[in-house]
Amino acid sequence: MSIPWSIDVFTLFPHWLSWLEEVRPIRNATEDGLLDVRALDLREHSPLKHRQVDDTPYGGGAGMVLRVDVVAAALEGHYGTSVEQLRERRRVVLLTPAGPQFDDAMANRWAEEQQPTTILCGRYEGFDHRVHEHVATEEVSIGPYVLSGGETAAMTIIDTVARKLPGALGNHESLVDETFSDALDGGSEYPHYTRPAEFRGWTVPEILSSGNHAAIAAWRREQSQRRTAAQPDPETT
Repeated sequence: MSIPWSIDVFTLFPHWLSWLEEVRPIRNATEDGLLDVRALDLREHSPLKHRQVDDTPYGGGAGMVLRVDVVAAALEGHYGTSVEQLRERRRVVLLTPAGPQFDDAMANRWAEEQQPTTILCGRYEGFDHRVHEHVATEEVSIGPYVLSGGETAAMTIIDTVARKLPGALGNHESLVDETFSDALDGGSEYPHYTRPAEFRGWTVPEILSSGNHAAIAAWRREQSQRRTAAQPDPETT
């Protein structure tokens, strides 16, 4: 039996990630021994009084900053090894809106590599920059906006990657023609319809019930291209 892919999420609120237990692709991958996801408390090994994790920023300013010694203690306390050695063994991902944007290509690469991964969820004003420089092996963003913390970003990433693992979806063919897939040249997925064929005067395109599979495939390809062309250019918005 293969070793499950390990993904650990360090957060101040481990219970928030319990939602992952309800996501079917993640549950399927976990039950099949393909994936092991854990939410770990960033406070557990804090060397500070009252398990403090943050402090005021040097130079002044609003908000609090997560301390580098607390992050190092959390990682070294859990894994029983130095940060330097940990960086050689695991991908250590720091979630930040300033990082490279997570996309389908990155999700595919992670799913193929299945490198043991540790995700650091920020809070407040984020991490002391020494965490960026000396602890994390890479930074990742899920979009050009600011969240209250990294937990929802971590769940987004795990959900996106887990569903690409063999057996995570009920039918792995579902990945073939979905948005961003190679089959659609990285474009948007075509529209889907189901019964009833008519509702309040809203009808299903006749081509879909024609039985002409070649014509249906051509229609779907055309619709995908139209939807893709209608998407705004991120470089101009």
